[in-house]
Amino acid sequence: MLGIDNLIVKYGAAYALKGISLNVNDGEFVSIIGPNGAGKTTLLRAISRLVPITSGAIIFAGERIDHLEPGLVVRRGIIHVPEGRKLVGTASVLDNLKLGAYLQWSKIKDNLPSVYEMFPILGERKKQQSRTLSGGERQMLAIGRALMGNPKLLLLDEVTFGLAPKVIDFIGSKLKELHKLQIGILLAEQNAELALTLSDRCYVIEHSGISKMGIASELRDDPEIRAAYLGI
Repeated sequence: MLGIDNLIVKYGAAYALKGISLNVNDGEFVSIIGPNGAGKTTLLRAISRLVPITSGAIIFAGERIDHLEPGLVVRRGIIHVPEGRKLVGTASVLDNLKLGAYLQWSKIKDNLPSVYEMFPILGERKKQQSRTLSGGERQMLAIGRALMGNPKLLLLDEVTFGLAPKVIDFIGSKLKELHKLQIGILLAEQNAELALTLSDRCYVIEHSGISKMGIASELRDDPEIRAAYLGI
């Protein structure tokens, strides 16, 4: 589904990403872990075409997309849930969800019930301004907004940051449900325990490059990963 080959992103003389190569197969759940500043967010933003790339190729469904505008990437089926959620705070929950459906307007009546079934609180609070929601509810809304666009591949950036453990468990259970629906997922996450538990495969980004990769359950047993990211 998604293939990235030798991707380089530079800000001036500084490398934000240095020769990143990875792939996500159809319906696969892949995670990216690493310390703050390693390049996880930049990678997702490069895929979404929100930051310019210096060199390398991004291929989705057999076509190069690294030359496209962000809106055309969304049209291909790649939908990004950004760090910080980026909701319209003064708009209602329902209107934020509708924003996610701007390319799938004819399917809005089908998609809304599915989102409300996954996140019932959004249906209960559909008339509230999004800024009145709790942090966990805003994260549910950000994911729900993405689902309104019928994604083929979801890019998820730090979806558990700042959330209470109980809410993290709930969000994790919903990501499992999405995986069962065969939606491709690329998750960039500080919570390595969650990422390695949920995903099929994982890439570790350190110092702007990939330092390790492999099956998530095997990486979870790697002594270096356990010491650096799991506190074990």
